Amino acid sequence: MSDPEVQPVAATQAGLSQWQRVTSTFTAPSRTFEDIKRGNKSWWLPFVIMILISYVLFAAVTFKIGWAQVAENAIHLNPKSEERLAEAPPAQRDMTMRITQYSMEGGFAAAPVLVLIIVSLGSLGLWGTINFGFGGKATYGQIFAVWMFASLPSIIKSILGTIVIFAGEAPESFNMKNFAPTNVAAFLPPDTTPALYSLATSLDVVTIWTLVLAGMGTAIVANVKRGSGYIAVFGWWVLFVLIGVGWAAVMG
Repeated sequence: MSDPEVQPVAATQAGLSQWQRVTSTFTAPSRTFEDIKRGNKSWWLPFVIMILISYVLFAAVTFKIGWAQVAENAIHLNPKSEERLAEAPPAQRDMTMRITQYSMEGGFAAAPVLVLIIVSLGSLGLWGTINFGFGGKATYGQIFAVWMFASLPSIIKSILGTIVIFAGEAPESFNMKNFAPTNVAAFLPPDTTPALYSLATSLDVVTIWTLVLAGMGTAIVANVKRGSGYIAVFGWWVLFVLIGVGWAAVMG
């Protein structure tokens, strides 16, 4: 007979709070992802934090730079677009500038919707890759939550961008595609070829940090080796970097 004093070890473990998962993403990320694996898949807090910080940057750009200047800078950084604009009739030139301005401003203002779309589609691709390519057992909801928490380092980039703007960056030199000095492109001359600039922009400290977190989290929730998670995440990243570089080469 078994000893009545001996009690079975609890199979469950108390989950982390939302704030604990957020802070652990920066201090002990495996704790966050293990918690997601246990079924605690709520992702609203990191989403809200990222959106709020991004709107702080949006306000800084709006009041310190101006979206008309942002659009002008974007066109100036693309020699072919600038040449076409210079040759266009005045009415067409004004229309192009307005469309560029409103599309950039509207795209930033629509950040909550865009983030949800990107994370939803990205999670679908990563879920299929890790489960069918590497024999993982992750649910789509787990991958979605991992992606949200892994994206938290992006707030550092937004904060740095806001600091740079309020520190007195000249509006004429502001680049919306590279608003914080966290990647190689920030240190390249303005006349760098678009393809090389696109590649250099991808070599970003915050982006790499996010990818490492996503690879780790994916491996944990899918119950596969860490290497498999990194291969799945970085494989998709390399693909999109190459697509971006090719597009920049064609359009630039």
